[in-house]
Amino acid sequence: MSTIIYPSPIFGPVHSRRLGISLGINLLPADGKICSFNCIYCECGFNEDHRPTLPMPTREEVAQKLEEKLRQMVADSQLPDVLTFAGNGEPTCHPHFVEIIEDTICLRDQYCPNAKVSVLSNSTMIHRQAVHDALMRIDNNILKLDTIDPIYINKVDRPNGDYDVNQIIERMKAFNGHLIIQTMFMRGNSVDNTGEEYVAPWLEAVKAIAPQQVMIYTIDRETPAQGLLKATHEQLDAIRDRVIAAGIPCTASY
Repeated sequence: MSTIIYPSPIFGPVHSRRLGISLGINLLPADGKICSFNCIYCECGFNEDHRPTLPMPTREEVAQKLEEKLRQMVADSQLPDVLTFAGNGEPTCHPHFVEIIEDTICLRDQYCPNAKVSVLSNSTMIHRQAVHDALMRIDNNILKLDTIDPIYINKVDRPNGDYDVNQIIERMKAFNGHLIIQTMFMRGNSVDNTGEEYVAPWLEAVKAIAPQQVMIYTIDRETPAQGLLKATHEQLDAIRDRVIAAGIPCTASY
């Protein structure tokens, strides 16, 4: 099994299927994974297989390393399209996530004002008002909603602790449209959220949340669980078209 553990706190730039030239910001330890989900499709592997020994980077370290990298990119005339909080787990778990967002916006404005700030989150911390407020300040508040079916969530996303998808949906509504929903569609290994019994209620939840955009995608790299398959182009296109028909912009990544 091949997994990816990202350097910390800065990695890339990499070419993102959904975001363009992306400079990654990893707020988790460089030698392991910390996440409130334990997804069977995560490119970083299972949480239990990658317990970190190093600490999370400090706020000061993140700002210093980010500024050094942005200075280099400016000198090389290679500005990023986006500064993306991603990496080895859930970025909003960092105790100084809010302050780091503030620092990142300031550095973006100074070195690459046309770049967008994005956060890829599994939505588990959006009940915290400070996290909510920080996500309201960024350009791309990308929040995960793979399904609204609790059995599927517990089998595939495998949240740690209490997770109530209906509460997550209500908290997504509280962004008043300033969010992008990201959904993984896949098949195989006794899990499949591409069928109508999953897509129809998910679509109704999306309509109720009324995000600025939806990003649907499928498996792109090797997964820690065996037997998982990509959703087909036809399946993704059909789901994308239904979201667009509901008046919400939607992209599909294969």
